[in-house]
Amino acid sequence: MQLFYTAGACSLAPHIVLQEINQDFNLVNVSFKNHQTEQGQDFLKINPKGQVPFLISDDGLHLSEGAIISQYLAEVAKRSDLLPTFGDLKRYKVLEWMNYISSELHKLYAPFFQKGFDDTSKNIFKEKLLKQYTWVDEQIHDSENLLGQGFSIAEIYLFVVTRWATFINLDLSHLKSLQAFMEQMQQHPSVQKAMQAEGLL
Repeated sequence: MQLFYTAGACSLAPHIVLQEINQDFNLVNVSFKNHQTEQGQDFLKINPKGQVPFLISDDGLHLSEGAIISQYLAEVAKRSDLLPTFGDLKRYKVLEWMNYISSELHKLYAPFFQKGFDDTSKNIFKEKLLKQYTWVDEQIHDSENLLGQGFSIAEIYLFVVTRWATFINLDLSHLKSLQAFMEQMQQHPSVQKAMQAEGLL
């Protein structure tokens, strides 16, 4: 397998999953400045969307969109702890969280990584993020972790996205359950391996 990534981007989530399932894979860095891989390949010819993560499986499957890549990897590895199997109602709670993180958290960070948004606009997005994170903090407080079961692809995705709060100066320090969640996640061996590989530790 090949995982195309940019350090610290949302591609960190499937990278952590790959580390967790002990899958052999090659990690290929992509520069967003010139859309080239570390080997000098034109990334747009590999993935016309021009976005990471992008996965090429051993059997030639090409997949984009991090949430789907994480789901695919968990299912291929038959890791029902990462994503419960069909018929298990917990599966749909994991997928519900994956959709929430993608639509209500991940997308709200977009203006901070693009040109053209002034401070007033960014402050509006910060307020929206804080509102969403306050709700997330309440859910974690009620169940001790995101889903009451530990280390799923949803927890991984939430951890990766929430790391960006530091880069946009969004203060989440008062959300104690969320902070405890982030500290616990960062100590997980698979998270440590992925972050070290991307030069984030």
